[in-house]
Amino acid sequence: MNRVITFIKKNTVLCIAILAAIVTAFFVPPDGEYLSYFDFRTLTCLFVTLAVICALKNIRFFTVLARRIVRMTGNLRGAVLAVVYITFIGSMIIANDMALLTFLPLGYYILRDTGNERYMAFLFTVQTIAANLGGMLTPFGNPQNLYLYSYFAIPNGEFLQIMVGPFALATLLVTLCCLFLPLTPLSLGAGEDTKLPPLRTAYYLVLFALAILMVFRLIPYPVLLVLTPVALLFADRRALGQVDYGLLGTFAAFFVFSGNMARIPQVNEFFSALLAKNTLLFSAMSCQLISNVPSAILLSRFTEDYPALLMGVNVGGTGTLIASLASLITFREYTARCPGKGLNYLGIYSLFSFGFLAILLVACQYLFL
Repeated sequence: MNRVITFIKKNTVLCIAILAAIVTAFFVPPDGEYLSYFDFRTLTCLFVTLAVICALKNIRFFTVLARRIVRMTGNLRGAVLAVVYITFIGSMIIANDMALLTFLPLGYYILRDTGNERYMAFLFTVQTIAANLGGMLTPFGNPQNLYLYSYFAIPNGEFLQIMVGPFALATLLVTLCCLFLPLTPLSLGAGEDTKLPPLRTAYYLVLFALAILMVFRLIPYPVLLVLTPVALLFADRRALGQVDYGLLGTFAAFFVFSGNMARIPQVNEFFSALLAKNTLLFSAMSCQLISNVPSAILLSRFTEDYPALLMGVNVGGTGTLIASLASLITFREYTARCPGKGLNYLGIYSLFSFGFLAILLVACQYLFL
């Protein structure tokens, strides 16, 4: 029993996701359509990126990069802004979940090595919001964008015109949050600077570059699913054991939950009625329950107001932890690095995330639509 309790405490989000999937299975009994719920490409991207990130951690790549950022910026505000902007821009290129997997460790090492751990929850929160909102400007920046862009055949110019206002406001808000941090000078600990092993560093960075190409669909994901484990077996098999398989299980369980929700007739009827009243508001609110990608897929069948729907499912990525499943990555990372402080993080994250949601919704409704 003690082992069960320990497992639940350590994997709270995974247990909630599994429970949610089981509950919805009573309404939609398992059948052949369940296989269509799983986004195997996303799961593969997560696995490959996690594995390569673990290998880079093992050679202390992020420690070295963090120390260089500290030297370049010299103060807390500058260092945090640098990491947040890197995450923000990264989400436009490699999507929000990959950006968080890549750059959360960077923020952690900067604060740890300079003795500023008290700002960890704040930095992880702003990084998560930046990742969830940074990709809204482009069709390929977020999965829900790519789906709606294709489903409604939105012209490139019109897509940019719809999203440039919310994107500009999100950029301003993220920046303002960081500007409230003090200009505290940062000093590194007395530890020696780590020298990266050139060959292994290059080897892992090539694997990471291949992962990015996979994200851009330039390499079929089954290729990397085979290549990455084989490559790491020879270079660093520990990295394969360090992958957060609980996170992969959490995503898989939420795929079942959201897929079943979309197939419950009462849910469909409920959303149809709400969309008829205010597409922007209720698409954003639906994200709080079933996350933004399933919301985009589900709600696109009940409205032709794609500008409001597009804004809603992007802005709706803020709010609850499951509004964007990428946010679960941050929660897992934070609780793993700061045991026993999960509730503290949830409080700070909720305060900022719901604040962003409220401001962006009002602006979208009265300024950008």
